Order: sequence, then structure tokens, then C-alpha cells
Amino acid sequence: MTASRSKMQQASISEFFEKNKHFLGFDTLNRSIITAVKESVDNSLDACEEARLLPDINIEIHKIKGEKDRLLMIGQDNGPGIPPDAITKVFGSLLFGSRFHTIRQTRGQQGIGITGVVMYSQLTTGKHTRVISKVAEEATAVYVEIGLDTKKNKAISSKRKRDHWFDSDGNVIEHGVRVEAVMKAKYQRGKQSVHQYLRMTSIVNPHASISLKVFDEEGNIVDEGDWSRVTEVLPRPVQEIRPHPHGQEIGSFQRFLRDAEKRKMTSFLRHNFSGVSMRAAREILDVAGIDEARKPTGINAQEAQLLLNAFKQVKLLAPPTDCLSPIEDLLIKKGLSKAIDSKFVSTVTRTPTVSGGNPFLVEVGLIFGTDIPADSPVEVLRFANRVPLMYQQGGCLLTKSIESVDWKKYGLEHPGGRGVPKGPAAILVHLASTNVQFTSEAKEALSDNEEVLNEFRLALQEVGRGLRNHKRK
Repeated sequence: MTASRSKMQQASISEFFEKNKHFLGFDTLNRSIITAVKESVDNSLDACEEARLLPDINIEIHKIKGEKDRLLMIGQDNGPGIPPDAITKVFGSLLFGSRFHTIRQTRGQQGIGITGVVMYSQLTTGKHTRVISKVAEEATAVYVEIGLDTKKNKAISSKRKRDHWFDSDGNVIEHGVRVEAVMKAKYQRGKQSVHQYLRMTSIVNPHASISLKVFDEEGNIVDEGDWSRVTEVLPRPVQEIRPHPHGQEIGSFQRFLRDAEKRKMTSFLRHNFSGVSMRAAREILDVAGIDEARKPTGINAQEAQLLLNAFKQVKLLAPPTDCLSPIEDLLIKKGLSKAIDSKFVSTVTRTPTVSGGNPFLVEVGLIFGTDIPADSPVEVLRFANRVPLMYQQGGCLLTKSIESVDWKKYGLEHPGGRGVPKGPAAILVHLASTNVQFTSEAKEALSDNEEVLNEFRLALQEVGRGLRNHKRK
């Protein structure tokens, strides 16, 4: 027994993901490059929006000469840059980030992102990732190469230096980040490609300018895309909110009680949760049979469960919804029209609502086009918190919501009333939420939720009615 116990070791988070890289979206060569670009672009968009800068993002992919299935991915933005002492943390520690513990709509949620790219690059090529970062307050940029010590979940940095950073025209770059990572991957065109991912990203981020250049071994451009911004309006800043009692589970609630700084239960309930007024706090304690003056740290497991039951019985205010950032009707129209030639566009942004204590809102756009084939299924554009979902379309709540509508009524072909309708159209579905429930860690499809499905169905029927009226005219 002791011998086998001495062989048991705790795997670090990075070692776990190293062995299970498919969790992070690096399971096939085609998909690996899309995942790497996605992580780079998400970071850039988030950084620019938090600093209230209009994003300019350039992606380059170079096929490496004489090496089978090796690509160099370069992502560069005009964001605020990363402070020199935070670079190794951002690129070299899994689960490092501000997202995991905040309740607001964000693109990334786990803090795995760009570190996953550094790890995948090191795993498949043995090479470190090169990072250049420049913050406006400093005269020079930091150049550094980053690898990962997976046992310690820590960055290894080398070749660190400071220097001026110029663009290709010789102008000084004031602020931004550039990431260069070599990896085992394959570039392909088509529905599941980097090109399509960036096109979709540009639709739901109409305030961003995004460009793509793909080079072959000889340095010739073999694919490119340029999506300029169609608005100068940045998405509204999202506010962080406190958790709502309806979303609580016993484990997390007990942690709140243990960490409480408040001395009395009434002030604990009012200051740790949204939607709890003084009246509601007293009523909750009354229903649970717990004295107002009790210390939160002294509440036992049985009493914690009584409190959770009381949350369900007392009328509470809904959580605030300024933690969400919708794209909004007009901008969805602009975004869709920039990517697809259209005769008719209809969009709907529903009012925010709540599921399990988590605020969410749904947005839908339908574009009826001229250059889209009429005899194949409509193009489905799925998004969660402004991030395109490229895989597992069939098993996704967003697709199921489209399939749940009778499209014949609204002028699209819908053979047998099942599946995705046919016609020269594209349907955009976007969920904005503080807690997007994905079916797996790779974040490709949304899991079932009756309340969310219902909201989508209502929004889709509304754009359907718009299409029917347009066709009648």
C-alpha cells in the first residue's frame, strides 16, 4: 500500500492539459490553428475594449519552409500592451486571469487562453513563443521568449530585452502586443477555417478592424481577408455584479459564509448578493429560523441548507443587467451587411432576463441574400459573448432553437419541419451571459436550457415575421 501511495503524484494543471490538449481545442491539425488565432484575437478584443480603444488586429500565418505541417502564427494588436512584470504570468500560467472570479460578460472565462497556445507550440515543436509588448508610458518595448514549466505551472522566460518597436513603414509603435508562435498545424479554407472564424468575429464586433494574410513556403500570399470597422462606437463597458441567491449551490455558499467579513447575517446577505433588500434579508432569516445577529462564520452546513431553501421561498429582486454587453440591432445589421450581400436584414435584441440567478440576453439576426445558394441549408452563425462557435453545430442549444421554429410559415423551405431550414439566408444567434454553459471545456456548443431556448424561439419568430412581410411586398 505504501509503495503504491508513494508513486501517486499530484499532476499540475498544465501537465493535465498537456496530456489532454483536446480539451483546449487542439485536437486536430486544422483546428489547432483556428484555436490559436481565436485565443489571440479574444485577448486583443478584450484588452482594447477594457482600455476603450478601437481594436486594429492583424493576423498572419506563414507555412514554414521544408517542414511538414508547421505554421508560424502571428497576432498583433494596438491594445494597451501588457505591463513588463505581468507578461510571464499572462502567457505562462494556466488559470491566471481576472475572469474566473468575476460576474460579468467576458469572452474568455477560464484563463486558459493564450497560455494554451504557448503550451501547444512548445509541445509540438519544442519552441518558445515570442512576445513583444509596449505600454504607452514606457519609451521602449519588451521583447521576450516564453516557454512553460508544466510541472510548476510557471513560465520560463529567455532572451528578454528592451528596444524600440517599429511597424513595417518604420513608424514607432506606441502601444500593443505581438505574439509569434510556431506550431504543428494545417491551414485549410472552407466553413471551418481561420478565414471564416475572423469573418464571423468581424460581424459581431463591428467596432473592430481585422485583417488576415496567409503565406506559403515561398512567401506568396495564398489567402487573405480584410474586415474594416463599420462603427466607431465601442461596446458599452460591462459592470461586475454580485452573485444572485438563486444561482447558489451549497459548496460555494458555504465558502461565502466562511470568508465573510460582515458580523451580522443581515449585512452579510445584503452586501454579498444582488437582489437582496433589508426586507428580503430579514424574511430569509425568518423563514430559515436563524437569528439576525448570528455571525456568518458560525453557520453550520445544516443551517446553510435552510438558508438556500429560504432563498427560493422569498421574493427577491432580479440581478442587475448592466453586466451584459449586447451588440444591439443596428450594429448587427451593419455587421451582417458588411459580410453578406443582402436584400433584407431583420434583427432582434430581447430584453435581458435571468436563469438560475444568471442574467442573460439573446440576439438574433436574419439576412436574406442574393449571393447565397437557395437550395442548401441556411448559413447558421452561432455566437456566445461575441465569440464565434465553429464546431459541434448539431449538438448546440443555438442550433436546436433554430430547428424548433416552423420556418415554412415565414417563407423558408423546411422539409418535414425538421432540422435547419433551406434558403438563400443566414441566421445569426448570439447569447450574452455572465455564465455561458458550454457542453465541454473546448467551448464549442451550448448545453440545453429551457429558459434560454424559449427566449431564442421568440426572437427567431420575430425575425421570421419580418422576413414574411418582406417577401409579401
